[in-house]
Amino acid sequence: SLVLCSKGIPQTLAAFGLEGFLDGAGCKLVFYLHRVARGVSLSTTCLLGGFQAIKLCPSISRWMELQIRSPKCIVFCCFLCWALHLVVHSYIVRYITGPVNSKNKSMDKIYLYCSSPIPGRLVFSVMAVIFLFMDGMCLALMVWTSGSMVLVLHRHKQRVQHIRSCSLSPRTSHETRATHTILSLVSMFVSFHALAAILSYWITQIQNPSHWLRSISALVASGFPT
Repeated sequence: SLVLCSKGIPQTLAAFGLEGFLDGAGCKLVFYLHRVARGVSLSTTCLLGGFQAIKLCPSISRWMELQIRSPKCIVFCCFLCWALHLVVHSYIVRYITGPVNSKNKSMDKIYLYCSSPIPGRLVFSVMAVIFLFMDGMCLALMVWTSGSMVLVLHRHKQRVQHIRSCSLSPRTSHETRATHTILSLVSMFVSFHALAAILSYWITQIQNPSHWLRSISALVASGFPT
């Protein structure tokens, strides 16, 4: 909800032609909240898959011994996610300068309602590596935990196949429906996030990105939290 509100409301106002509705502090706050909320939503979704896999997979549960203590670990891990992203994205307070500067567009990266100075190559490279590593690690863990759950469900289905073979019910098994749900969700999450990351990188490489490109990027970026 925080991702959608912090990005969607200003984007919608700017799309309808409203200008200058945010001052410098407002721009910093909106961008900071959006980046933090985006990172937390991805991290907590990854955590959710991880704890589900821990409870579902016997081998993982015995190895980590977290099946009983997992509620405490969930609270602690969520706190770490918030603290990590609050610190990592603190650069935005300095990076976002305020409303669109129409007098010096050559030195600013112009957004629909705010602007920021174009970062140096070294700063941009360091930031890109940090965020690529964090997002890539979350997506990789999400895929791994989803694959583990699908494998456990498949093995369970094979074990009880002889019991269900005696039943005349033609309905799809619970394991099959759960597998389809897991695969659909993880495919949507990874696809939306990967496409949003590609569009965001593309926008950073263009001096003045078009209105359509920025709008499409914002729409795609809202797909993951939605």
